[in-house]
Amino acid sequence: MECSLDKKHCKPCEGGVPPLGDEEIANLLSTLAGWERVGNAISKTYAFGNYYETMAFVNATAWVSHKEDHHPDLFVGYNQCRVEYMTHAIGGLSENDFICAAKIDTLLSI
Repeated sequence: MECSLDKKHCKPCEGGVPPLGDEEIANLLSTLAGWERVGNAISKTYAFGNYYETMAFVNATAWVSHKEDHHPDLFVGYNQCRVEYMTHAIGGLSENDFICAAKIDTLLSI
């Protein structure tokens, strides 16, 4: 039985492994609502009612990122935050990116 992405944990990646291929990326991306591939990254924009909600989301995302030791680029505005994941050590996407994306989505279902 395969574990859902939000239940998995990131594995350290120091490079030396190839990024995921297009087919594997497409399969993993199909399990994540609203995420899209942008070059060598995956991205999603979350909308909020106000700045306070946006910042609460940013702080929760920072906590998840710290726990998984895999950090996204965040682009923060008054009532939105775009989250972008890429495994910089390999210059592309790894399973870690999809694990963290799933965990970030789970934050909003709590």
